[in-house]
Amino acid sequence: MPELPEVETVRAGLVQFLVGQKILSAESTWEKSFPNDPKLVRDKVVEATVLSVDRRGKAIIIPLSSSYSLLIHLKMTGQLVYKPNQGQGFGGGHPTDSLIHSLPDTSTRVIITLTNGTLFFNDQRKFGYVKLEKTAGLYERNLFLRKLGPEPLEENYTFEQFKTAVQKHNKTTIKAAILDQTVVAGVGNIYADEGLFAAKIHPATKVSQVSTVKLHRLFDVLREVMQLSIKLGGSSDRNYVDAKGKKGSYLKFAKVFRREGKECPVCGSEITKIRVAGRGTHVCPKCQKIKK
Repeated sequence: MPELPEVETVRAGLVQFLVGQKILSAESTWEKSFPNDPKLVRDKVVEATVLSVDRRGKAIIIPLSSSYSLLIHLKMTGQLVYKPNQGQGFGGGHPTDSLIHSLPDTSTRVIITLTNGTLFFNDQRKFGYVKLEKTAGLYERNLFLRKLGPEPLEENYTFEQFKTAVQKHNKTTIKAAILDQTVVAGVGNIYADEGLFAAKIHPATKVSQVSTVKLHRLFDVLREVMQLSIKLGGSSDRNYVDAKGKKGSYLKFAKVFRREGKECPVCGSEITKIRVAGRGTHVCPKCQKIKK
């Protein structure tokens, strides 16, 4: 599943193409990917203009001039591919040939025709969706959005907010706490592993055993690694590409994630892969010693 930097990379690609365009039609080939009342789609999507492209956690929100919004979640294998009538388009998402080949294809679930081109929502595993929601009160009304914690890259997000939310989970592991989307929005496995390594915290450490100093370091480095990843076009060289169809390059600079068996860049010890919070977890056993 994409994490915040990957979704932000997709959002940044969409915004440069879609804003100001009018939607001429919207149709789907798989009902669960577009679970909307057809009449409401005709009334509130068709002939509406795209006002902006926003992001909340791992979701993309496209507000329309009709006072409704398209709420999009890519889940595991989703893609958003914009093909203009002429010129260079957009490809963001799971790296199959659908990003570069003719569309629609067998993975296409939703087709949105605009005044200058077409936006395709492709999804091999059919877990993602494009939902139509009223814009007013959306963030409070929608259960998924309402439960999300603060945005970690917002300027007004403070360490005290982070600390208070994390310490509500004192009995669990620190990795499980920061993966909890109600604690902080958008952090997933990659950035949890990278952040915990940079903060020199073992992922299986109980929250109650993490000092304030180390928790503050974790707060800082989580923001740093996500900002770096966005700058480099997202993290996953397997799963996500940027607006030009270029694969994200952050993993080339990752210190521990997907580097099991290799030397730790800090101490030279062998990076190992264990399981914490139900997820494959990459650690340096020397730099990230667990408290007994």
